[in-house]
This record gives sequence, structure tokens and C-alpha cells, in this order.
Amino acid sequence: MLANVADYNPFAPELPTNSPKAHYAISEAALAAIREFGGRDWMRAVQRFASSGERLIEVFERNRKASSIPVRFPGGASLELSPGRHNEIQKAVVEQFVPRFAPNAELLYLGDTAHKGLHLKRKELDALHFPLTEHDKLPDIIFYDGEHDWLFLVEVVTSHGPMSPKRVLELERMLAAVSPGVVYVSAFPTMAEFRKHLRNVAWDTEVWIAEIPDHLIHYNGDRFFGPRERRER
Repeated sequence: MLANVADYNPFAPELPTNSPKAHYAISEAALAAIREFGGRDWMRAVQRFASSGERLIEVFERNRKASSIPVRFPGGASLELSPGRHNEIQKAVVEQFVPRFAPNAELLYLGDTAHKGLHLKRKELDALHFPLTEHDKLPDIIFYDGEHDWLFLVEVVTSHGPMSPKRVLELERMLAAVSPGVVYVSAFPTMAEFRKHLRNVAWDTEVWIAEIPDHLIHYNGDRFFGPRERRER
């Protein structure tokens, strides 16, 4: 019906929606096109049918855009993320975490659940010697604070885990040539979600919770907020 291929109750439009006689029938417009299938006028018939109403793919695309998640970057630029809980927290990191804890930072990478490399500043990451050969191993968000020479790596915890010891070790090995200090952040939607992962968060990393955006939890006792000390290699 949305694609104008079928009509609902065309032979008895007065029927109530719960009538046992409710029925569907192919639309006249679709039938006229289908009758030309295999003949020389087939493509013209398809074009006539398409022009008789809105194409279903256009309807779906409009609905998708209507439900997308707009994200405004530091500096005013913006883009749209596909709908979903993961991207809602990514939006919160960009719009709430960064202004509070790294107000002069530049967003270098933001992956989308539907498009992994949606926002990627390759030139800037290359200048920091950040390897981009394995996109599946990148954190969800990367931004750089030039004032402190800190590189923030953020994992958004909705469907996968936080900055665990294993994940941090993997990233440390990948970033052996990176010169800035690296700050590892696990971003959670709620305190309840954070509690599920308490034991899996690595020491010397930061925890940020979207429902209490003004606060950080630092996994160490002798200092607060900053790059993790690198192990001797």
C-alpha cells in the first residue's frame, strides 16, 4: 500500500477495519505496469508507475532522516548519526563531555553504527602518527587537546565493553609511535550500566556517565585526570 502496489478494500471502501471481509487488491497503476512486463514498453510503464506516486524508498529515506541524531561539534560543524542508543551516547560525549573536560579539543574521529568512518580527519591523525590501517580496532571517538598535548580515546559502553585492561593494552601497542599523552575514557549512559562493568575498567583510565555529565570517575588514587603512564617497551 505504501508503494502504491496494492489498495485496501478497493471494492468496498466503507468496510470497517475489523471486518472479516477486509481485502487487498493490486492497484490499477501497478497492474498497468505489470501487464507490460517483458515487452518493449516495460521501462516506460515502470516510469509512469513511479511518477504516479512517491517511491517507497523515498518514504523510508525520509523517515530515516527524520529519526537521525544530529551532533554538533566543537566549533559549530555538525553531522547526523543513525538512530540508536550507542549514537545517543556518542552525541552526549561530543556535546557534553568535550566542552566540560577538553573545551579546546578537536574531534578527529567519530564512528557511526552504520558507517564506521563517518567523521575522520586523516591528515591530523597522520600528523600524530596514529595508525589507521585497522578501523575495526579504533575506539569509538578520538579527539585531540593541543593545549595539553593529550589524545582522548573514548569507548561508548552500550553493546560492547569499556576500556578494560585488555583493550588498553591493545591500544597501547597500536599507538607505540604516538607522541601525545593518551587519555582513555569509558563513557556510560547511566550509573546502573556502569555498575555492570565496575570490575572490567582498567586502572589509570577515566569513567564518564552521561546522566551525571559534570563529574568524572578516575581509576586511581594518586592523581586525577590525565594521560596514562606508558609501560616500558
